[in-house]
Amino acid sequence: MTLVQPADKAPVLELVGVTKEYPGSPPLRILHGIHLTIEAGELLAVVGPSGSGKSTLLALLGSLDRPTAGQLRFEGRDLAAVSDADLAALRAHRIGFVFQQFFLLSGLTTAENVATGLLYSGTCAADRRARAVEALHEVGLGHRLHHHPDQLSGGEKQRVAIARALVARPALLLADEPTGALDSVSGTAVVDLLRTLNANGTTVVVITHDRELAASFPRRIGIHDGRIDFDEHGQTPAGAVR
Repeated sequence: MTLVQPADKAPVLELVGVTKEYPGSPPLRILHGIHLTIEAGELLAVVGPSGSGKSTLLALLGSLDRPTAGQLRFEGRDLAAVSDADLAALRAHRIGFVFQQFFLLSGLTTAENVATGLLYSGTCAADRRARAVEALHEVGLGHRLHHHPDQLSGGEKQRVAIARALVARPALLLADEPTGALDSVSGTAVVDLLRTLNANGTTVVVITHDRELAASFPRRIGIHDGRIDFDEHGQTPAGAVR
């Protein structure tokens, strides 16, 4: 298995004319000629209503699926020529995922749950444990190492999920509706954590239907009916929600 190596100074992700469709009569086209570049160190939100193509785009960004047409490059490498086994290695080493549902294993402690993020990385058990503890301290849960998921609040569960995504030190963190299952206070804390992680060098992409949340990010990409509707940079004026 050969891990895809980054090219110097290449964007984390480049999508050039990317289309995704599923078989049928006629075929169902979800994404229509997407052009998108995400640079290293960016913090951005992809916003759109249900059915807009956000989930399909997330799957492509995270190399969970392949485009029907167009080019998808990760750190300068065209993924069309990369085998499924090497894509799995890419995800294990370079991409972290956080979802609305936490997907924690109830029979494992928080440290053990986080360590599962390294199961396919070739890391030995002792190092997996040490790195899991480090990641939990990073997200403010160093005092919850031995707790089980049912002993944690929703916000704490999401922070465990973020630690699991970060334990392999990925180049890219993809967060799919990370505040959707949380109350407003816990949601704000999770967003603040994502901002801190970004400030420390992680490229963060948040997929959301929450336009108010998206408006608070330095870059906002709108998707509608499988097409890029807008791509905005800079501070959004107070009260301006697209």
